[in-house]
Amino acid sequence: MAMEDSHVTNQLEREENLIAAARHIVRALGSNKKLTSDAKKILADLGSRLSSMTKPSDMEEEEEGDVEEEEEGVRAIKDRLNAIEEKIMKWEKDESMIWDSRPDEASEYLNAADDARRLIERLESMQLSKENEEYKCLLRAYNVLQTAMARIEEEFKNLIIQNRQPFEPEYVSFRSSEEDVNDESSIVSLGDESIEESLQRDSVSRPSEEHTIDLVHPDVIPELRCIAELMFASNYDQECSHAYTTVRREALDECLYILDMERLSIEDVLRMDWGTLNSKIKRWVWAVKIFVRVYLASEKWLSDQIFGEGEPISIVCFVDASKTSILQLLNFSEAMSIGPHQPEKLFRILHMYEVLADLMPDLNALYPDEVGSSVRTECHEVLKRLGDCVRATFIEFENAIASNASSTPFVGGGIHPLTRYVMNYMRTLTDCSETLNLVLKDPDDEDVISLSPDMSPDTEEDSKSPGSPGRFSSMVLHFQSVASILECNLEEKSKLYREAPFQHLFLMNNIHYMAEKVKGSELRLIYGDEWIRRRNWKFQQHAMNYERASWSSILSLLKDEGIQTPGTTSISRNLLKERLRSFYLAFEDVYRIQTAWLIPDVQLREDLHISISLKISLRDRPNRCKIPTRDDSR
Repeated sequence: MAMEDSHVTNQLEREENLIAAARHIVRALGSNKKLTSDAKKILADLGSRLSSMTKPSDMEEEEEGDVEEEEEGVRAIKDRLNAIEEKIMKWEKDESMIWDSRPDEASEYLNAADDARRLIERLESMQLSKENEEYKCLLRAYNVLQTAMARIEEEFKNLIIQNRQPFEPEYVSFRSSEEDVNDESSIVSLGDESIEESLQRDSVSRPSEEHTIDLVHPDVIPELRCIAELMFASNYDQECSHAYTTVRREALDECLYILDMERLSIEDVLRMDWGTLNSKIKRWVWAVKIFVRVYLASEKWLSDQIFGEGEPISIVCFVDASKTSILQLLNFSEAMSIGPHQPEKLFRILHMYEVLADLMPDLNALYPDEVGSSVRTECHEVLKRLGDCVRATFIEFENAIASNASSTPFVGGGIHPLTRYVMNYMRTLTDCSETLNLVLKDPDDEDVISLSPDMSPDTEEDSKSPGSPGRFSSMVLHFQSVASILECNLEEKSKLYREAPFQHLFLMNNIHYMAEKVKGSELRLIYGDEWIRRRNWKFQQHAMNYERASWSSILSLLKDEGIQTPGTTSISRNLLKERLRSFYLAFEDVYRIQTAWLIPDVQLREDLHISISLKISLRDRPNRCKIPTRDDSR
């Protein structure tokens, strides 16, 4: 009997152990997330049956174990959260900056914030209800992380500000505006060389290599990158981006201030007098190159270092930080493009156009994709408006020449100020020939423009040469138009002289000046040798007409017709004396009048002296002598 009871007891124990083992297996399998719904249902049914086979006492013991395990888990979460909160909150009582203390303090704070982030991720994955203790821990963890992120955002900004490198472009220099006294206030008032020399003074050539400088001290870049990565991982990417762009926008504003590029409205620019505006333009030309090629390039590099090269967020932060500054620079050039189209502004506007056109590849690279499209579009629009302004200003220049009327003749008949102004203006424009050819071209015109015979190259080879007029067809037509308008204006001005010789002398001087200016400069490549030959012929014709009008009647008094008639010796002598007396009086009269007349060109004046002397010495052959002129190739 005893043996039978013992056998029963052992059997019950084995069954209980088997049930317990089966229950543990079911529980373990049930935690597998990869099971199908059918498998989970089978395990649930099996678990229910095993539970019904379990003694009530065993169930109570198991429930008590689960509760204890759950409570232990909650305690562990609370302990971990308390430790994190302690590390975070201790700095809330300290107004000093964490990154200004020991390096391990900053590291410890970042690790604590990262622990809070990880704890939140774990609690969020548990799908807690509001009654759970873990849910209350989750809310606390949110608050701790928010506190940490607010502090880290301030630390992030402070690190960038405190470690900014000074904005000092030591590799370039610029003359202060005070040195630009009486510079180009009026092109007419300048000498023949002044315009060209003035522009050469201001030119800033593109550096041989790109300059990238450290805008923030390199030692803190790893720290900034760690902060940015943590904030982005904690879903505080907007706060991080805003903090960065705010600080860097202020830094770039300060850069423009150091470059002396003050914020000006379009109205401010339009109200400026030309002397002040001229200095502002030269400053802009200098500053925009430095700003784009040095500071914007360096700003893009800084953004890439912190947020990752080529990362979308890096491009967004750079664009947001720099957009205001680059648009401020563009705003000035836009104001210039819509201002009055005064001819004296053409050189400066051309210079602005060339600089901006040269910077377009840099700007396109700095502001890529859709993110930078607004800046790129604005740059292209401003460039187009500057080109339109150049074209309108050049047309206004032509109109100004045509409408330059005079009520009194130019004293002395020398080279008129308008002629000097126009020819020096045109000669200086040859430095911008390629740009002018581009902006002066009518979009509806064909690429090959038919030139008048006056402008055509001499040979087929000339038309194919690099310096032939066909290369600058658009500009050639406008330059040809300017020369024609000037000649017509000079013709009208010559009519103001009452004496015919004076009219021819005036035209001779001015057309000779035009031909010499073209022959001795890059204008020769645009106008061509045929144009020069035609002007040489014109001024020589005026020179001969001047001689005829001035001296023909006087020289006729020296002819011996009727003086050497046989048998009339006394009459001939009296006639000769009368003619000599008449010649002397006429000569004195011409001398008195023409002493005030001018022939500024030394060689031209000498040529006329020789020609007139020959006519007087060879009075019986006046029509055989022509004015000797210098060889065109000299």
